[in-house]
Amino acid sequence: MYACGLDAAVDVVGGKWKPMILWALHAGRTLRFGELRRHIDGISEKVLIQQLRELESDGIVHREVYREVPPKVEYSLTSLGTSLNEALIPLGVWGDEHMEQLVANRDCKKEGTAA
Repeated sequence: MYACGLDAAVDVVGGKWKPMILWALHAGRTLRFGELRRHIDGISEKVLIQQLRELESDGIVHREVYREVPPKVEYSLTSLGTSLNEALIPLGVWGDEHMEQLVANRDCKKEGTAA
């Protein structure tokens, strides 16, 4: 199914929102749906539900449903999700170190000049 390990990893974290969900759940955090949504600026409820379902299906996120009124659902990382998050830390460091240059490159592209 995958050409290599990187292909598998990118398939699991692909897109704009999944890495943000993983980061919100880092360090053993357990969050309810509303709390998770507040941690991720700009994500719609529909997209968050879809992304959480995919991450749960991949074994990255654990969904705990409590039989209460009103219903209570909490999300946390599985051990697989924790190890994936740890693998993403260097990518976040790279982004922090190069963010200014990346923004400048995008601005120059919009203006039609070179950075």
